[in-house]
Formats: sequence, C-alpha cells, structure tokens
Amino acid sequence: MSLEGSFEKKLRDWFSGAERVVVAGIGNPIRMDDFVGVKVVRDLQGKVSEKVLLVECETVPESFLQQIVDFKPSHVLLIDAAVMGLEPGDCRLVKPEHLRVFPAISTHMLPLRVFCDYLAKTVGAEIALLLIEPKNTDFGEGLSREVKATAERIVKFLLSILP
Repeated sequence: MSLEGSFEKKLRDWFSGAERVVVAGIGNPIRMDDFVGVKVVRDLQGKVSEKVLLVECETVPESFLQQIVDFKPSHVLLIDAAVMGLEPGDCRLVKPEHLRVFPAISTHMLPLRVFCDYLAKTVGAEIALLLIEPKNTDFGEGLSREVKATAERIVKFLLSILP
C-alpha cells in the first residue's frame, strides 16, 4: 500500500489548518493486526510537538473522551484496523458519517460512530478515521509484515505533516 497520491493528498488536505491535534490509536493488544492503531501512536511518542496529544485508547476510546475534550483539539484522527475487503495493509481516510458503509463488527465497547458523533458535538473538531485493512486478527501479538510496513509509513508521513 502506498501512501503517495490520493491518500497522501486527502490526509494532507484534512490536516490543513490544524492547530491542535489528537491522534488516537485504537486496537486490541492481543489480536495481532487489530493493534495497529495503538502501535502507530506508540511510535509517535516523544516525536511530536505539544500541539499534538497522543492517546493509546486500546479497545475503549470512550474512556478518553474527557482527556480529548479538555485538550480542545481542532482535529481528531482515530487510527484503527477495519475489515473493508481490501488488501492487507491498505488504508482509507474515512469521515465518521461514512462509517455505516463498513460492517458493524467491532472489538470496541462503544461503536466508533457513536463515539465520533459525541466527540463532534462536544468538541466541534474535524474528525476522521484512518482505517487499515488487517491481515490477521487472531489471538496473538505482533503485526503482520504488510500491516507493520503500513504502520511505519503512516508514522513517517504523520511526522512530516503534524503541527
């Protein structure tokens, strides 16, 4: 999966005008590729400015609502694995209102659409999801080769565009 071209442009355009950004990684640490969102956030730790709040949500993003609200972000990017019928490691930038086109199967306690709707009403920030196609979500640890490579490219790309 290449981050060049339309994907890069979409993310760069979405971040246009960002002043304070939350990057929230979502995923289950014992479900292999499902952990990719948290892995990206961990790899960003210590490398971003004070204008960026990194949150390791794991499977309960709703537990971090107040922390996100208190930060007063202009943009909130949620990173998560999602079965979309793509090649492993492929990713899409999705607006919350388009979540209904994806299957309702989730490892999260609160559906992400509900979480995003609440966040949008409370904070008034731009919200998007960076969804990554997993190869394997069986019980276990470690990312597949394809998803690990995508995570590394996402980290490098985010470091180049975050405020």
